[in-house]
Amino acid sequence: MSTNIVPYLVKRFLRFDKDQPFIFLSALLAFLGITLGVMVLLIAMALMNGFDKEFKNKLTVMNYPITVMPVFYGAVNQNLLLSLESKFPDLQFSPYIQSSVIAKSGSKLEGGYLFGVDFNSEAEVNSILKKAISNHNFHKFDVIIGKSLKQEFDLHKDDKLMYLFTNVEPGGFSLTPKIKRFKIKSVFDSGLSAYDKAYAYTSLDALRILLHLPSNSFDGIHIYSDNPREDIKRLAAAIPMGVRVKGWWEDNVNFFAALEMEKTSLFIVLMLIILIAAINIISSLLMTVMNRRGEIALLLSLGTTSKEIKKVFLYLGVVIGISGILAGVFFGLSGIWILSSFDIISLPKDVYPTSTLPLDLSFQDFIFIVTGAFFIVILSSYYPAKKASEVDILTVLRNE
Repeated sequence: MSTNIVPYLVKRFLRFDKDQPFIFLSALLAFLGITLGVMVLLIAMALMNGFDKEFKNKLTVMNYPITVMPVFYGAVNQNLLLSLESKFPDLQFSPYIQSSVIAKSGSKLEGGYLFGVDFNSEAEVNSILKKAISNHNFHKFDVIIGKSLKQEFDLHKDDKLMYLFTNVEPGGFSLTPKIKRFKIKSVFDSGLSAYDKAYAYTSLDALRILLHLPSNSFDGIHIYSDNPREDIKRLAAAIPMGVRVKGWWEDNVNFFAALEMEKTSLFIVLMLIILIAAINIISSLLMTVMNRRGEIALLLSLGTTSKEIKKVFLYLGVVIGISGILAGVFFGLSGIWILSSFDIISLPKDVYPTSTLPLDLSFQDFIFIVTGAFFIVILSSYYPAKKASEVDILTVLRNE
């Protein structure tokens, strides 16, 4: 037999047969199913990666990449700050004082944290706050609040906002909380309403005076790093006893583990779409084998080998499957480009960290999707190809 018999038969069996239209329809459905599965998987994985990245970016800013905290009172001080700045000139440092407070406006109350910071240093470690700090001159008892708190309390710039501190001081026959009114100087918007409502920033001097703290002592030091997971190791080796260093991810381990599990589950569920389409490949090829038994037996009797017959049906499945994969990749990447380039879908910003769809398809996910789909296609094509190569020549020719 000619060496061109395999591609010739593949082309012939792929043609539309008026006498057996359901075989072609089944192959078409398999092609469309694989295309749809690959396309949806690519877009879904891009969305999951995009949201994952957005949440990490937001949490990194508001939780700070690295934080140095005292184990014992007074362990984080001006001397430690100067030492770290000299040892790590590539990092940015911002000392802070922190207090639990209750914000009060009229009859409305909202709990949160008030940070005393050096605004110039804080602008270097917090890109969100940098926008709120720029072009403003801050005085001792000025405060920067979050957008969510501003909207909830219906506050405006230069309004006064009362803070009740958890520290108490004696007053007559009772203990009364410390109360101080701050002037709203600016508003920050992190995109995460929980932080916008709970966090507020004032000057270091203001909190030192209110909390009666020494001038050289801090509650911690916020540190900005482009590579916090590596830099935290350097810092841990350099800090003295009585001080500990913490990465932003340590407070969010369960959250990102849940995101990763959700991503894996979504990948498995959507891969079932491709698996269902692969069943159509199996049924299409089996129907082709059943309807072409006479031709297969005749080809075998004329000298075509079982191996060539197996190749014909294996290639049939591969052609249908790979065509579907390529079409799915094309439509999937096109969909990702369209969704990321045009503001087609808007998200509620108070719920999600971004108002537009974040899409970020990693090369690793792309390879997993394409490779997984390819293996499913190969496996689904093998069984029908094997059955075709096992056709009994004498039985088929005698009956037909």
